[in-house]
Amino acid sequence: MFRTQDTALYAALITATAWLVTVASTDAAGADAEQPAIDHEGQYLAVLRSDAPAAEKALACKHLAIYGSKESVPALAPLLADEQLASWARIALQTIPDPAAEDALRQALEKLRGRLLIGVINSLAVRRDAKAVQGLIERLNDTDTEVASAAAVALGHIGGPAAAKSLEASLADAPTAIRSAVAEGCIRCAERLQADGHSDHAVRLFDAVSRASVPQQRLVEAIRGAILARGPAGAPLLVEQLRSPDKARLAIGLRVARELVGPEATAAVAAELSRAAPERQALLIMVLADRGDATALPAVLQAAQNGSDEVRVAAVRALGQLGDASCVPVLLEAALGTDAGLSQTAVSVLAAVPGEDVDHDVISRLGNAQGKTRLVLIQLAAQRSIGAAVPLLLKAADDPDAQVRSAALIALGKTIAPDDLAVLTTRVAETQDPNEAATAVKALGEACQRMADREACAERLAAAVSSASVAAKCRFLEVLAMLGGTKALETVAAAAKDAQPDVQETATRLLGEWMEMDVAPVLLDLAKNAADEKYRVRAVRGYIRLLRQFAMPDEQRVEMCRIAMETAQRPAEKKLVLEVIGRNPNAAMLSLALEAAKVPELKNEAVAVAMMIAERSGGHSAQLAELLRETGQATVKVEIVKAEYGAGTSFKDVTTILRKHVHDFPVIILPSPSYNAAFGGDPSPGIRKELKIQYRMADKPGEISFAENATIVLPMPN
Repeated sequence: MFRTQDTALYAALITATAWLVTVASTDAAGADAEQPAIDHEGQYLAVLRSDAPAAEKALACKHLAIYGSKESVPALAPLLADEQLASWARIALQTIPDPAAEDALRQALEKLRGRLLIGVINSLAVRRDAKAVQGLIERLNDTDTEVASAAAVALGHIGGPAAAKSLEASLADAPTAIRSAVAEGCIRCAERLQADGHSDHAVRLFDAVSRASVPQQRLVEAIRGAILARGPAGAPLLVEQLRSPDKARLAIGLRVARELVGPEATAAVAAELSRAAPERQALLIMVLADRGDATALPAVLQAAQNGSDEVRVAAVRALGQLGDASCVPVLLEAALGTDAGLSQTAVSVLAAVPGEDVDHDVISRLGNAQGKTRLVLIQLAAQRSIGAAVPLLLKAADDPDAQVRSAALIALGKTIAPDDLAVLTTRVAETQDPNEAATAVKALGEACQRMADREACAERLAAAVSSASVAAKCRFLEVLAMLGGTKALETVAAAAKDAQPDVQETATRLLGEWMEMDVAPVLLDLAKNAADEKYRVRAVRGYIRLLRQFAMPDEQRVEMCRIAMETAQRPAEKKLVLEVIGRNPNAAMLSLALEAAKVPELKNEAVAVAMMIAERSGGHSAQLAELLRETGQATVKVEIVKAEYGAGTSFKDVTTILRKHVHDFPVIILPSPSYNAAFGGDPSPGIRKELKIQYRMADKPGEISFAENATIVLPMPN
């Protein structure tokens, strides 16, 4: 049933009460654990009877929602007339299990007015106090429409014959201002009657609201209830909504069509499908799919064959939820059609329809299929991983049509068993066509990755490498890299020292991209011993990539950074190591940065990294100055006169920001390596920017520009 303002109010009251009960229970549990003998109720009652501030009394009421009993009611009841404390008192009275709490609320019903009265009415509704029904019936005629509305909804919450009778009687001549609330009360009464097994009475109430002049929201709520309360007999009323030109009625019809149980509802929706306009047919098909009733299958199949484009797509999708082997011909027809969207949807559905009988159907058709049909069936064999289709796929892999061969190879990668791997291995070794070779490599890689014993697959591939041509060796190395593992790494590592340049090129590239830490010693060996400098550089960069991409203990990363710094021959790679050091700051990394600062080509970058590590670890200016002295940098008075960041005509003034990071030495470390982040945004998106600085150092003026994200080292002005 749809929420209304009044309903939401009740929900909020219940939720708030539950929350307060939970909080107080937690407090109570802790208190009881420490002082189990404390009289909590008496303690909080004393607060209510004292001159304590309203806030303390409110808190006491909250706790009495847990500890309160019949003894608390006399202290709480007078607070129902207190503007500040009424809601807190009601929260307690709503939860105290003794009937005295209900008595107090009913007595207040006779005395209060306005919002205080509405609050009491709501609390009686929360307690579902049947004894309050007569008093609430009298309030239906209250001159305050908000009070009358609250009474109507409360009667619906409480329910019962008397409440239902009075609400039904009021519905016909209720003032417009309260008619919606009376209708809601009727609907809630009817729902309770239905839940209690009184469906006939519930139907009468729902129908009364449906016939009354009420807001549309109440109307559709009543229609929904009337259909569900009728059960299977509600199908005609359901169809009436599905045919309605009114969008709200149609929407409630589509909703109830999913809720109403039984084959009668399925039959009614399926029958309506053939009569509905195309735009509604798609909606009805989605309903049938959600119902999951296989008796709707014939109607959906008919729509999939003869409907409009939109309807056919909806029907084909629905067959994915309802379909079985009997759907294959229709789905295959759709898959072979000229509509690309429908064809793709049909193939996806065919791939997902469960059942071995579907697999058997695909195999039986594949044997004699030609053209596009054959391609689609091969694709289905792959997507469904139909192992029994392998003999037919092997035959297709030798077809004169290159498109068929390619599709068959891909399918074999998803279906082939270990004993048939030689077929793909041979294709990788022998094919001369570059495109087909690439497909064969992909298929063999996927097949090997599916196998339970990957090391055994790697052994087979390693054996194939030893006798293959140069081009084939490179292909097998690609497959071994996909596979990974000990034997694969061993084979690719050996190939990196092969006499053939093409093999070396492929193997070193693959090792540089290897996604297992086991490759580290192999890369290190190549970095030190490869004959070609290109491969030494590639190996060093691959080793550094491991430092950037893989999680590892700090000690291991520090040691690998040290080794990388010692092994790298060029400043470019050493600077990459410094980046890793800066991203992983600790004392050991600081030592590495200080050591690197002794190398003239690395001095500026290493000092910047060392300072950044020191700052991030809480270093102060004095400590940083000492650090600079260790690296040969003397402290010097630096003043930023003006700083701008941007490109072209779009520059932003960053003088104030830069001044915050000056520490009387020529290296400036920003809080982020990204200028955009450090300077609070990108002044020229998509354009390479620069940082322009006017400064004074040792009382001499200077000016310099830095490319975006460059290390900021200010030279001494002439």
